Amino acid sequence: MISDNSRSIISQRKILPMIEYESKFWENGLRFIAGVDESGRGPLAGPVVAAAVVFPKSLFARDSNPIADVKDSKKLTHKKRVQVFENIQKKALSIGVGIVSHNVIDEVNILNATFRAMHKAINRLVPPPDHLLIDGPHFAEMDIPCTKIIDGDSKSFTIAAASIIAKVVRDNLMAEYDEKYPEYGFSKHKGYGTSAHIAAIKKFGYCEIHRRSFKFKRN
Repeated sequence: MISDNSRSIISQRKILPMIEYESKFWENGLRFIAGVDESGRGPLAGPVVAAAVVFPKSLFARDSNPIADVKDSKKLTHKKRVQVFENIQKKALSIGVGIVSHNVIDEVNILNATFRAMHKAINRLVPPPDHLLIDGPHFAEMDIPCTKIIDGDSKSFTIAAASIIAKVVRDNLMAEYDEKYPEYGFSKHKGYGTSAHIAAIKKFGYCEIHRRSFKFKRN
C-alpha cells in the first residue's frame, strides 16, 4: 500500500522536469520567476488575453502539495481547466492578467497586441518578478530579464499555469459576448474560425467584436 508521503514524492518526481527553468534561477538566488503566456492570437473575434504567474519556491518542496494537472491548457478539458484554474489561484504568489481588445489588435496587429497584453499582465504582478519565462520565440523585451522558450507551456510549470489562467479568462469573456451576440455561437468556438462561425458571419455580417484585419474566404 502506498503511503500519503510516498504519493507526494511520486507526484513531485513527475513535476520536477517541468521546473527545470525555474530551478536554475532559484539556485542563482532569484526569488520571483514569472511564467507568461497568452490566449486568443488566432480567433476572428474577441480580445487577446495574457497571464503572468509567480509561484513560491516552497510549493515545490518535497513536503509540499504541488498542483495536479498543470500543463498546456489545450491538453485539458474545459471542466478540468476550470478546476486547475481555481487551484492555481489558491497556490500562486501572484497572478497578473492583461487584456487587449479587438480594436487595438486591428490597429497595431496581433503580434504587437499580444506583447501589450503580456506587458500589462507582467506589470500587475506584486512583487515585481526577477525573471520572466516567456512562451514562444518572440517578446517585446522589458527592463526585466527574460528567457524565451519554444513550446514553453509544455516545458515550464509557471508558463503552463499562465496558459491556463489566460485561456479560462478569455473563455469567460467570450461566454459573456455570446449572451450579447447569441447568433454567432461565441461560447462554443470562442471566436475561432470554425465553419459554424464563418457561416454566421456570412449570414449576419461582422459584429462589434470581430477583428476586421483578420481575413477569411467568404465563398
